[in-house]
Amino acid sequence: MIKLYNTLSRKKEIFKPRQGKKIKLFVCGPTVYDSPHLGHARTYIAFDMIAKYLRERGYDIFYLQNITDIDDKIIKRAAERNIAPQKLARDFEKDYRNDMKALKVDGVTKYARATNYVKEILSQTKRLLNKGYAYQIKDGIYYDISKFKNYGKLSKRTTIGAESAISRIDESLGKKNKGDFCLWKFSRPDEPKWKSPWGWGRPGWHIEDTAITEKFFGPQYDIHGGGRDLIFPHHEAEISQMEAISNKAPLVKYWLHTGFLTVDSQKMSKSLGNFITIKDFLKNHSPRLLRFLIIKSAYRSPIDYNGSAILQAEKELERIDEFVDSLKTARTRLPQNISWKLETDKKFGNAMDDDFNTPRAIAIIFRLIRQKNSLNAKDVLEFLRRADKFFDFIFWPRKEEEIPHELSRLMEQRQKYREQKEWRKADEIREEMKKLGWTIEDTDEGPKVKRLQ
Repeated sequence: MIKLYNTLSRKKEIFKPRQGKKIKLFVCGPTVYDSPHLGHARTYIAFDMIAKYLRERGYDIFYLQNITDIDDKIIKRAAERNIAPQKLARDFEKDYRNDMKALKVDGVTKYARATNYVKEILSQTKRLLNKGYAYQIKDGIYYDISKFKNYGKLSKRTTIGAESAISRIDESLGKKNKGDFCLWKFSRPDEPKWKSPWGWGRPGWHIEDTAITEKFFGPQYDIHGGGRDLIFPHHEAEISQMEAISNKAPLVKYWLHTGFLTVDSQKMSKSLGNFITIKDFLKNHSPRLLRFLIIKSAYRSPIDYNGSAILQAEKELERIDEFVDSLKTARTRLPQNISWKLETDKKFGNAMDDDFNTPRAIAIIFRLIRQKNSLNAKDVLEFLRRADKFFDFIFWPRKEEEIPHELSRLMEQRQKYREQKEWRKADEIREEMKKLGWTIEDTDEGPKVKRLQ
């Protein structure tokens, strides 16, 4: 029995999709005006893991994600670079897709570009106007939040807060209410534009999501995900738009939101000089490390990115690697223990079913590491392979480090001393290797070396 924490109700609820084992999942995608950063990784790795886990549990998931490829930010950045907004958007969309591929974020069924759904956006705007929820002023068509009586039900407020995505607030002197937002913006002469019944223009930010989800899912669906900063006003706007159009509530049965990622306890921003793109991270670390760093924290919890957290994650991955290697090379095969398998699967499953409690689930893996000498290697490897179908950080292909010639010579000499049972001389060779920055371990499969940390 899976339980999800629903932002709408502020409590954990038993998960029951609207249509049996079929799940319709939508997660807000990026606005492609810049390189993807660690905040993007935090959200998209988490939902990739969630989607893969639900599939492993037997659910049929359609995972939909939008790509905001027209926006004020895109137009501004394109003008700064003296290139077309469409080219800028395509270039950064390619960056995003490449970064996700590197992080093994590959569970998305469909990526939907906003500009491919202008027809659906115009349809929703027209229906909101006809129903009296929208009005036209000099610079565009706006949604009148005073007409939707349940506005604020997701965030439990109607005004901007410290966590809100304040960069997307539509400012206009002609608005009826401070919180009214733009559905269709009339374009300036030098901006991208599409024909509409009200004049040439382009979509507002909030309406692209409901237009896309209505196209693929209809007026209601199972799960909507995104970062906490999108709860207000973005997700609040989605609810008010679609529920006003359809007269059906709720738009989404379960709202899931990821916690913030900070850098050394500060909000990541270019002005503070702590803005870290995924590419910046991958210059010095493996994509596997970033995936592990994010999954080891509960998806709703905040993550503070700092040197200590990176070092800790590296050490934990080393322990996992050593454990897996020892299981693969174990000569002693203890008898299979059915009760152990059932108990371990149950504890692990209970952790994951409890709102995807990855810290508890990963703690079970480290408990196995401590008990390795009393376990059947085959059983544990099977368990780890099942877990890695959604974790995707355990059996990551590892690149063998090139061993320097001098180190190879010392290894050969040490092995000869060991065969001749000249243990003291073998130990002297070990000390020489340490001076070169390497340590050696004698295993059933032969000596193995690795760099000293």
